[in-house]
Amino acid sequence: MKNSPDRIASCTTTQFDGVIAVVDPDNSWVARWQRTAKYVRGMYAVRVTGRIPEEVEDELTSRGIKYRPRDQNDQD
Repeated sequence: MKNSPDRIASCTTTQFDGVIAVVDPDNSWVARWQRTAKYVRGMYAVRVTGRIPEEVEDELTSRGIKYRPRDQNDQD
């Protein structure tokens, strides 16, 4: 998404509920529970409204990255 404002805009939203701050991803039970333990330190939404575009999801899949929606419609 670097240097691609259109892609950034299509993959981000202002519609979300709840925020968690992950300071130490390796040792945070909240980061493990939210499945963000492998991410970098930062602020993360607990639940978002909407999903990323299908072509972006397909690209992630082709790279071997499992996309986990944050809209809580796809509980696993």
